[in-house]
This record gives sequence, C-alpha cells and structure tokens, in this order.
Amino acid sequence: MNQTPQSNVPQTFLAASAIKRLREERGLTQRALAESLGVTDKAVSKWESGRGLPDISLVEPLAQRLGISVAELLAGDIRANANRAGNMLKGVFYVCPICGNVVHALGEGSFSCCGSTMFPQEAEEPDADHAFSIERVEDDWYVTLDHPMTKDHYISFVAYTTMDGICLKKLYPEQLVQPRFHITGRGRMYLYCNQHGLFVLPTPRKKKPAVRPMPLR
Repeated sequence: MNQTPQSNVPQTFLAASAIKRLREERGLTQRALAESLGVTDKAVSKWESGRGLPDISLVEPLAQRLGISVAELLAGDIRANANRAGNMLKGVFYVCPICGNVVHALGEGSFSCCGSTMFPQEAEEPDADHAFSIERVEDDWYVTLDHPMTKDHYISFVAYTTMDGICLKKLYPEQLVQPRFHITGRGRMYLYCNQHGLFVLPTPRKKKPAVRPMPLR
C-alpha cells in the first residue's frame, strides 16, 4: 500500500488531535484505521501529528470511520448534537451569505458554501418593515408582505414548519411575496430577508365554531 500524499484538503481541516481522539474513542488502532482506508499506519500517524493531510478522496470515508459528518471534518468543528431526534419546530436555518443557499438542520452542524461558513440564523419577531400576514384561504396558509423585492434587497425564502415537516419556497427579486402552503397542522412561518435576517410568526389557531345559545323554554 502506498502512503497517502498530501493534497488539496483545506487547511481548516479537522485538528490532528481530534482525529486521534475520535479514533481512540472508537477503539481503533492506527493500523486498523489505515487498513480500512487503504493507506499505511505511517500515513495515519502523520495526520495525527499534524505532519500531513489525508488525500481529498479519503475525506468522506475518513469521516464515516470517525463517526462524524464531512462538514464537521472539513470545518474542523465537532459539536455534540443533543437534538438528533428533535422535531422540525426545533430546526435551525443556515444561509449562505454569498449565493443564498439554505440548509435546515434538526440540530447543530457545520456547513459551508461558496467557500464561506454558513452561520445559524436567529429568528426574531417581524419589525414594521417585515410584518407579514398569514391568512387561511380554504386549505392553505396564504402569506403576504409588501416588500420592495429589488436585486439588492429582497425576501429570499418563506418556510412553513410543523412538528413533522417543512415546506420551503424560494423567492427572487421582482417577485411578489405571496406564497401559499397546504395546511398540515399548527406550526411556524419563517421569512428571510437578505438584508435584515430571519423573522418568524406562529401560524394562526383554528377558529372555533360559534356556539349558538339554546332557546329558552
């Protein structure tokens, strides 16, 4: 077996000490890890001492052997995720500051896009300029907002989340902010402005039918 050469893996790659710690937590020797990846134990030793980096082709299998995601491996940030079995209402939105790509995760994670780290968005109550409305129209939630929707300032997406699902609709400059979502239960409606961040409102409660008073006899 040939020793894995140093490669184009970013220098933000997982810290050498973390590779060693994760390997030992899984009861793997350097040789066992090396054999599972098709490299020498000397190559693994170099990774753990910071004297070398794995080849880019080994990133995914190495992450699998260490029990972490590729994103965590590349970001060099391992986080305990206490919400792996959480519901959609506890999810977190990550947005790329360059292209606007969106990731919705059920727990903490490390994500990157366009060479930049995607940070979790903290949802706030809408301010006066982003006070969107949610109305029930037949079996749909109808969301509306009067917004400039210019190329530099626009609503990027609107998302409807319930305990067991999410529906996200992307919007683009010059579009009207008028998405509709089929009602699947009580939940939350999120709206993301590329200039001012994430806003959230609970979906309205169902109106109880009026109770007619019983006629007096």
